[in-house]
Amino acid sequence: MNPLTHPDEAKSRGKRFRLSLWRRLARSRDGAAAIEFAILAIPYFLIIFATLETFVAYTAEQIVANAVNVMAREVRTGNITYKLGRSTDMTKEQFRVAFCDQISVVIACSATEAANPQKLYLDLETLPTFAAVADKVGVPRTNGGFSDLNTSAFHFAPGGPDTINLLRAYYRWDVTMDLLRSISNLRPDSQTNQVLLIATTAFRNEKYP
Repeated sequence: MNPLTHPDEAKSRGKRFRLSLWRRLARSRDGAAAIEFAILAIPYFLIIFATLETFVAYTAEQIVANAVNVMAREVRTGNITYKLGRSTDMTKEQFRVAFCDQISVVIACSATEAANPQKLYLDLETLPTFAAVADKVGVPRTNGGFSDLNTSAFHFAPGGPDTINLLRAYYRWDVTMDLLRSISNLRPDSQTNQVLLIATTAFRNEKYP
């Protein structure tokens, strides 16, 4: 009998062939880089996008804070007044439009935002003393914790000369990736895919005439 046709020999040769094939596959590097990139690309780009989104959100927060300081200075110096019978008097809607102009570099207010707030909320009121500012610390919530904003607590009633005023701004910033919530100190709004950008300043108006 021909030994090459012996069943045991044929079985042995088949086994050696399969082992040799697996060894060649294991040593082969053809397409390895493409496969590795495909595996790592998704988490890599997720991290890059989350980083960029966090950067943009922090930039927007700084712009809101700058707008609060600019508008507070206008109120403090008497360039913006309320119900004093002057040409500098502004209504709540006019004040909101002026505020939107300050943040338009990054944040665009909708056409109806001034009259019907959806994302931007402003609270400007007069306080009896600077000590009273402590009672305004924190975010007014409807039910504590991270529940929704209590917008009924917001006012537009700046005082005249030599009065103490508090200006607070809240902006609902839309979040694409939830990773932004876990790696930043921007607090999420309840049951929404948003973080709340907050800026506050307290000041005493000058004794303008």
